[in-house]
Amino acid sequence: MLHITSLDEGLEIFKALGSDIRIQILNILLENSNMSMKELASRLNITNGALTGHIKKLENCGLISTSAESVVHGNQKICSIPWDRILIDLEEQTDNDDIYNSEVRIGHYSNFDVVPTCGLASKQALIGEVDDARYFEHPDRYDADILWFTKGYIEYVIPNFIPKLQKITKISITMELSSEAPGINSEWPSDIEFYINNTNIGCWTSPGDFGDVKGLFTPQWWPENWNQYGLLKLLVINRKGTYIDGLKISDVNISDLALDYRSNIRFKLAVDDSSEHKGGLTLFGKSFGNYGQDINIAINYAHM
Repeated sequence: MLHITSLDEGLEIFKALGSDIRIQILNILLENSNMSMKELASRLNITNGALTGHIKKLENCGLISTSAESVVHGNQKICSIPWDRILIDLEEQTDNDDIYNSEVRIGHYSNFDVVPTCGLASKQALIGEVDDARYFEHPDRYDADILWFTKGYIEYVIPNFIPKLQKITKISITMELSSEAPGINSEWPSDIEFYINNTNIGCWTSPGDFGDVKGLFTPQWWPENWNQYGLLKLLVINRKGTYIDGLKISDVNISDLALDYRSNIRFKLAVDDSSEHKGGLTLFGKSFGNYGQDINIAINYAHM
């Protein structure tokens, strides 16, 4: 998901989309996953030179990504779309709001209680043995870039270093998630619950556990029949309620949590016993999946 936090921030994207031929390029890439420049030019019936300018505009604003692939007579440029959706945040921002940004590594959780199937891995190797929850306490877990479990929870402490005498007006969390199926299964729904300081702020149902293609950042040693990537989700709790990718999932709002500069903020992701769809949870970090990030957090704050 490509998240645009204001209309001004998205200006270059809107300009790039204001072209029929660039819209055609995006539609072709959505249909075909990825294509070479030569294939795209042929499909559009234009020259490679004419295509290059359009590709550069789309790449510069992040709508597509390109990579070099070796062929018999040299290299060719492969084009693809790294996003599954574009979200434009139009929520009115008060002039007094400031933002504190932080990132939490996948393995830097503060508490857990998980049920197999479960496991962790760093960029280089598995951590301990698969399906043995004891390894969630192993010292190497701090290097984890992916973790998964069938039921239970994982909890993180969100860094709160906003200035003194400030209250929190909004929390935004982005993370790459999927279900956890035996092997892989793109139709394996799982109800993933979100908690802040033990208050349930909402639920998102993951559609499946994805492994049809290799994740863009997933290491080569990772087994092909294991989950390869997830979906990038944006969880926002603000003055009006709690949202996933702009869709409201509960009426719990930031005022209900009464958070300020003194608050300890604990963020929990859980697959509860009471859930209708107990399909597990996989959390992807920088070295796995499609997005090359850990858990990214933005805290908006204003004077109390």
